[in-house]
Amino acid sequence: MSSVLSPYFPILFTGVAALLIAGGATAASFLLGPKKPNEAKLDVYECGVPVVGSARQRLSVKFYLTAILFILFDIETVFLYLWASAFDMLGWFGVVEVAIFVTTLAAGYVYILKRGALDWD
Repeated sequence: MSSVLSPYFPILFTGVAALLIAGGATAASFLLGPKKPNEAKLDVYECGVPVVGSARQRLSVKFYLTAILFILFDIETVFLYLWASAFDMLGWFGVVEVAIFVTTLAAGYVYILKRGALDWD
C-alpha cells in the first residue's frame, strides 16, 4: 500500500467493516426471519397509531408557525455564535451582515407574534 493512503486505511477498514456487518445483519434478518403477513401487519400506520382521515387534509397554521419558530431560534443561535467567534476578522462587513440578519429575524418574530404562535390557548 502506498504511503499516501496509509493514514486513511483505518477509516477505509472501519467503513468496509460497517457495511459488511450491516449488510450481513439485514440479509440474515431477511432470510431467517418469520414471514407471516396479514392484513393488520400490512396496514398503513404512523407512529403505531392507525391512520384517521385523508392524507390530503390541511394542517393547522400552528404547525407551520412552530416550524418557523424552530428555524428562527435554531439558525439564529448557530449564526450568531459563528459571527461572534469571527467578529475580529469581519470588521464593518460583519456588523452590516448581522444587522441585516437581525432585522430579518425581528421581522419573522413580529410575524409569529401577530399570527398568535406564542399564545398558549
